[in-house]
Amino acid sequence: MSRRQAAKHFNVSRDSVAKMMSYSTPPGYQRKSPIRRPKLDGFVSTIDHWLDADVKVPRKQRHTAKRAFDRLRDECGFTGGYTIIKDYVREREQRRQEVFVPLSHPPGHAQADFGEAMVVIGGVV
Repeated sequence: MSRRQAAKHFNVSRDSVAKMMSYSTPPGYQRKSPIRRPKLDGFVSTIDHWLDADVKVPRKQRHTAKRAFDRLRDECGFTGGYTIIKDYVREREQRRQEVFVPLSHPPGHAQADFGEAMVVIGGVV
């Protein structure tokens, strides 16, 4: 397929197709500096402390982003907005989630675990 045909097929400009063709794999994006949150940076440790302490309390009593925002505003004099708190709490939760990679094998290949198991089929061991 020519570049012109690819541009028409994918509904992008020919310049974009030329840029994509210059890389064998997409280069990706790397942030050059960490995210700056001038209004929030002084309160991050407080939020982290609250959320870490929430692990020990029942689920219904844990801090949501809204509850953390209200406490920061009322108790700590936070002057920023709710959205920056919400984004930080969401990012923090995503960083702490357990990652699961499913195990899959192509047809004809398998994995065996040479353990021991007791099986009862129809009352017979």
